[in-house]
Amino acid sequence: MLLCVGNFFGSTSEAEWAEYRTGAKKAPIPTYLLGANGPETVSYFPDINGCELAENITYLGRRGLYSGASGLQIAYLSGTEAQQEPAPAYSFSAKDVAELKTSLLSTPNFKGVDILLTSPWPRGVETFGNSAGEIDTKKCGSKLVSDLAASLKPRYHFAALEKAYYERLPYRFYLYAFSIVPMSMMDPAELVKQPQDVTENPYRKLQKVAQKSRTPLPAEEEPACQFFFDLKKHQGKKRPSDEKQRGTSQPKQAKKPSQPPGPCWFCLASPEVEKHLVVSIGTHCYLALAKGGLLPDHVLILPIGHYQSVVDLSSDVVEEVTKYKSALKEFFRSKGKRYVLFERNYRSQHLQLQVVPVPLDRCTSEDIKESFLAQAQEQQIELLEIPEHSDIMQVAQPGTPYFYVELDTGEKLFHRIRGRFPLHFGRSV
Repeated sequence: MLLCVGNFFGSTSEAEWAEYRTGAKKAPIPTYLLGANGPETVSYFPDINGCELAENITYLGRRGLYSGASGLQIAYLSGTEAQQEPAPAYSFSAKDVAELKTSLLSTPNFKGVDILLTSPWPRGVETFGNSAGEIDTKKCGSKLVSDLAASLKPRYHFAALEKAYYERLPYRFYLYAFSIVPMSMMDPAELVKQPQDVTENPYRKLQKVAQKSRTPLPAEEEPACQFFFDLKKHQGKKRPSDEKQRGTSQPKQAKKPSQPPGPCWFCLASPEVEKHLVVSIGTHCYLALAKGGLLPDHVLILPIGHYQSVVDLSSDVVEEVTKYKSALKEFFRSKGKRYVLFERNYRSQHLQLQVVPVPLDRCTSEDIKESFLAQAQEQQIELLEIPEHSDIMQVAQPGTPYFYVELDTGEKLFHRIRGRFPLHFGRSV
């Protein structure tokens, strides 16, 4: 689906819109939009409660909750904040916000919403977070939208109208990387996981001020150590003796990504990441073009969270890395190429798996292997072949510096770094 949160009609001519309204043209995918933000486009929205404007183009309405077939829940508020009473047709008032909050917060077991759509930015959105550039978020945007976001706890909040791109660092009540499984289908434990570089809720102060002046709402903000809600179940680990007595075993604790000591160029939640190079985002990993690629299709497989090396990865991240490798192998083979993958866990902060394609008709896997071994011998580097059914995690411990090569045939070469190591060895080969 396509979600439009700004001025959908803009300067569209009536004749151009008529082509969609009459069916001469059709939107290619279901498109959902918010209402007018000014008097000039009010006439395009005939029903305040929402309606289909043309085939595949739907006006959501003044305010409410849209539930998709998958269970995805999208809360929306159309227009700009009213500056006078009664509010004009293109604005919302404090009453609109209060009624929307009441209708959702009174729902049994309310956890939050998947997505919140508004046209104005929330006032003070950059508090505790990264800079919004030249936009002064203390003066622009809407306090009512901030209040709404603080209460509804959206996992994602999309807004427009400031004519600027701003992606805020994740804050509590916010999950990163927009590949969304509906909240209603997720395990409660997944919902409380926090992304990298998480900040405090920027609207917390506003909420406290508002609560002093009125009766508290049914769902108040949780303590900073939690993400959404109290799981209401025992969090501690059982003693091994208890497990044996009950004849059950606890699943092995997944490794959690560590926190980077400073700014990281590869943590996906970090403002330092050059987002225009990102090709694909999975659940635990993402794929990006190499900034200084040896070839135009030189790519990197990177974990979304902060992991130092392959041997530090949890099993679910390893599984997704394997899927990316498989997909890249299939893709490059379809282009008449094979890939060479290498990792240098030495003087690097965040795991980067370099994937470089080479033409099938120019060199065999044996040629590539021989090139690495010859260069290693020349530079007095002990590069050893790992047995076919072995894994790098069997030969290297977490924290061990190493250089690792993997061919798309499954052949692997490994060097345990004990002193100095040429940083560009892989690129040179």
